[in-house]
Amino acid sequence: MSLKDTLKRPLAALAGGALLAALLPATNAFAAASVNKGDTTWMLVATSLVVFMTVPGLAMFYGGLVRSKNVLSVLMQVFVVFSLLAILWVIYGYSLAFTNGNAFIGGFDKAFLNGVTISSMAATFSKETYIPEFTYLGFQLTFAAITPALIIGAFAERMKFSAVLIFMVIWFTFSYLPMAHMVWWWAGPDCYTLSPDAIDTVKACVGEAAATDFLAKLAAAADDAAKATVLADYASAVNASNGFLFNKGALDFAGGSVVHINAGVAGLVCALMLGKRLGLGKESMAPHNLTVAGIGTGMLLLGWFGFNAGSNLEANGLTALVILNSILGAAAATLTWCLGEWVTRRHASFLGAASGMVAGLVAITPACGWVGPMSAIVIGALAGIICLTAVVWLKAKLGYDDALDVFGVHGIGGIAGALLTGIFVNPNWSGGWQGMGVTDYLATDTSSKIAEYSLSAQMTAQIYGVVVAVVLSAVVSFVACLICKFTVGLRVDEQDERQGLDITSHNERAYN
Repeated sequence: MSLKDTLKRPLAALAGGALLAALLPATNAFAAASVNKGDTTWMLVATSLVVFMTVPGLAMFYGGLVRSKNVLSVLMQVFVVFSLLAILWVIYGYSLAFTNGNAFIGGFDKAFLNGVTISSMAATFSKETYIPEFTYLGFQLTFAAITPALIIGAFAERMKFSAVLIFMVIWFTFSYLPMAHMVWWWAGPDCYTLSPDAIDTVKACVGEAAATDFLAKLAAAADDAAKATVLADYASAVNASNGFLFNKGALDFAGGSVVHINAGVAGLVCALMLGKRLGLGKESMAPHNLTVAGIGTGMLLLGWFGFNAGSNLEANGLTALVILNSILGAAAATLTWCLGEWVTRRHASFLGAASGMVAGLVAITPACGWVGPMSAIVIGALAGIICLTAVVWLKAKLGYDDALDVFGVHGIGGIAGALLTGIFVNPNWSGGWQGMGVTDYLATDTSSKIAEYSLSAQMTAQIYGVVVAVVLSAVVSFVACLICKFTVGLRVDEQDERQGLDITSHNERAYN
């Protein structure tokens, strides 16, 4: 077996993009490293864009899609869930997601932000390139806050406010955090440089005794084959601290599995556990204000640039490609959703155009830094048709009431995007179809190279990521709903639901 074969799966996800960087303390091990001010500036802008994407973007999008008697309840849920998760993130969420623990969850080393200072740094996807840890922490906070907020659309207009908050705490802790750790936690690019010149870094990554041993074996290696064996053993030691799905090679640039599949499946479970809204199929459930929903869609599109392109952690050519791919994926899905409506209903609707745009953004999220622009168009185009089918046909066929189509758009779109990523990441294609491939950082210097691509191996890894996300989120969501049901109750009573949650839950009216 060659060195490339030995390393292919553990290092398949080590690419400049997509996966979120490991956090490295500002100790002597990284004394030579410095913060890149340009990257830091971009990441602060990206963080602000994702906040804007959530409040007011997601709140207005969801608010416009519900009936007028429930608009404030949806806005309230988005605002409060965002605030609640922001606090939980800095108390324990960040530590459990992005510190060493085991392959499935981190530890409490950085609970209450212990050890995080204005001098500590986070690795990016280029060797010897860093951003402040507070910058990375803040960016990841926005992901942790918007993901649970996405679920709100599935149970809109009928879930108790107290149950919403309890559910979110449980789901965030036992579904979001493990998924973030399994997919995005890794040792960082500099840990894969085995060199005497980087001895302090090597010690920080594998321990002092192991570092000394590996460097001694490397110095004693008489030929390339012997060096390859030492490097392979060293890679295994470094990989031991990585997340489970990261080591499987599952590619997820900005949250296809961690965010969209995770939230989409949770929305489906909540919809099934809660049951259908009163009057569904008998009364009008039409959006009360598509103009507001359209403005929210535009905010989501703008914010998504920070969401996707910010996940590169650097300001470079790949960042520009991610923004372009995000635009193309959204545009293609908008067109195919409208085309699908035209063919099946003889007219295209604005609601369909807005839904298609979001579906395209969801599907391109896991792929946006791995694929070429032409591939982004294909992914978006397929997502528009697939998600339209899920929303119109699958929901009616299975009979669940996913009020704002969280599962149909985020769940199904996330699954489609994750699987298509495995196909279009191929670096052997040319022109606008060429994928970025995956980066192998393992070397005796600061160089890196593109790993050999295998369709079967990459698709296996992508399926692993999808299945784990679906199963974990479904189980945690089911248990969380049961806990809510037997403590505070899951659903508002019939009279409150008919009157509307704005008045009955919050004693306010959106329109006077």
